[in-house]
Amino acid sequence: MTESSPKTFHVYLDNIQAKTLQSPDDFRKLATKKGFLKSGRLVDGSKAGDVLTWLKTDVDVGHGHAMTIYTKFKGK
Repeated sequence: MTESSPKTFHVYLDNIQAKTLQSPDDFRKLATKKGFLKSGRLVDGSKAGDVLTWLKTDVDVGHGHAMTIYTKFKGK
């Protein structure tokens, strides 16, 4: 299995925004309100599983899109 290219990553982000009508900055604001981010960075102890569950449940995105958002939170 090969690593995703930056182009693929940006396509995922575009698809997420088209589906949810929310930008990566909007997700950062929501994650800050939920306590997962502080000053734009993941809070120590924020677990990937908790963030993914929140995104899948509250934002209604699939696992792949949730992982893409989480990866963005990690600064990648």
